Amino acid sequence: MPAQIHPIDTPERFAARFDVSRETIERLKIYEALLKHWQKGTNLVAPKTLEHIWHRHFADSAQLLALAPGAATWLDLGAGAGFPGLVVAICLANREDVHVHIVESNARKCAFCHEVVRETGCSVEIHEARIESLGAGDKLIEADIVTARALAPLDRLFDLALPFFGADTMGLFLKGRRAGSELAGAKKRWDCEAQLHPSATDNEARIVQIAGLRRRKTGHVEATDE
Repeated sequence: MPAQIHPIDTPERFAARFDVSRETIERLKIYEALLKHWQKGTNLVAPKTLEHIWHRHFADSAQLLALAPGAATWLDLGAGAGFPGLVVAICLANREDVHVHIVESNARKCAFCHEVVRETGCSVEIHEARIESLGAGDKLIEADIVTARALAPLDRLFDLALPFFGADTMGLFLKGRRAGSELAGAKKRWDCEAQLHPSATDNEARIVQIAGLRRRKTGHVEATDE
C-alpha cells in the first residue's frame, strides 16, 4: 500500500519539511505572488494548480535537493515557469559555489523567470534557447545535475540531456506514473545506471535518477521494474 502523502501546502510546512531559512521562505512567497499575477495574462502553469503552489510546484521541485546535497552546477531543461530550477536556486541561494542554469525557449516564460530572479535576488543564468541549439553550441555547460520536469518521454529526454552529461553528471527527472515503462523503453537505445525514487508530492510519480548515460551500442536490454 502506498505511503500516505502529507500535503506540503503552506510556507510553514515547506520550511519544516525542507529545513530552509526564513529568507528562503520570503523569496518563495515573492515567487508565489509573481506567479499568480503573471498567470492572469500568461499561461505559466495549469490553472488548477494555482491554489496548490507550495505542494505542486515548490515542494515538488525542492525534493530533488536531498538527492544531490553537494552539487554545485545545476542545469534545468525546459524550465517553463522555473520548475524545478528557480526553486533549487532559491533554496541554495546562501551557497556561493552554486550555479544554476535554466533553459527555456518561450520568450514570455523567460521574461517571467527574469522577473523572479530580479525580485528574489537569487543567482540564475537564464538561456532563452531551444535545448537542441544550446546542446550543439561550442561552449557546453558542464553540469553536476541535469533536471527536467514533464518535458518529454525519457527516450527523447535522454537525447536532449546527453550533450550536458560528463563522466560524473547525474540526471534527476521528475516523471509521472509511466516512469518505469518509459525507462524500460528508453533502455532499448540507452545504457545508464538508473534508480526510481518515490515522489514526496504524488504517490503515482517518480524521480528518475540517471548516471553514466550513453547510447547503447550492442547487447541485451535490461529489464526494469516500475
